[in-house]
Amino acid sequence: MSLDVQGQVHQEQRLQRLEQIPRRPGGNRLYLGPSCYSAGAVGVALRGNVVVDSVVAQGCRPVGDPMFITGCRDNLLTALDGRPPLDVLRDLYERLPHGDREVFRHSLFLGIVMNDRRDAYGQGDFLVRNLVGVSEDPRGLVVGASLRENQVVQFHLRDRRTSAEDLDTMLRRYAAETMGRSPAGSLLFSCLGRGVNLYGEPDHDSNAFRRHLGEVPLGGFFCNGEIGAVQGHTYLHGYTSAFAMFRPRSDA
Repeated sequence: MSLDVQGQVHQEQRLQRLEQIPRRPGGNRLYLGPSCYSAGAVGVALRGNVVVDSVVAQGCRPVGDPMFITGCRDNLLTALDGRPPLDVLRDLYERLPHGDREVFRHSLFLGIVMNDRRDAYGQGDFLVRNLVGVSEDPRGLVVGASLRENQVVQFHLRDRRTSAEDLDTMLRRYAAETMGRSPAGSLLFSCLGRGVNLYGEPDHDSNAFRRHLGEVPLGGFFCNGEIGAVQGHTYLHGYTSAFAMFRPRSDA
């Protein structure tokens, strides 16, 4: 079989697999013994001399200035520092350099400060949430999170360089906190929006893991939504790489 024909066969097989992916709730199936379910979840519980550490790389960097939410309703953001959020975004766009303006058009997010008692905020201090859309009445931004007034927020951008730097920062921080003791094993759950499509090369995140933590056994898969802790609280994320690090609770 020629290479051209092989490539065509592989492409057709890939399209057939994509056509089989469920497109609506209830389309997946879970099997437990002889029983089949159309809704539910699969979990794993661990016990014994084991601790699971969570490392979540959100892959974004803050732009502009931190602001207070002065108007909101559930997940609808209507005022930032007393101004309409769309006006804030327009001013922010005008201040950005050309390269960031390009990223702004397709990879803009909102970061919510996790500890608002600090005097300054930087990368890693935010829970990054998607911007879902724009509301006309009332005029505002729809955010993928429940909001409350007086929360501190800041807009974020995501690109290849930022994502790589954020991953390095989180893994370096974990290695320092554990004083260089590598975990016994790890799982990596990475968003479909990362990988080759983001970095232009395969195995980027797993290679970064090995640079910082050595030849630790690593498994996992790509996800359409990842679960992991940010500053002690667990959330559902998007566009992240979430690691579960397994280590002994004690040396006994």
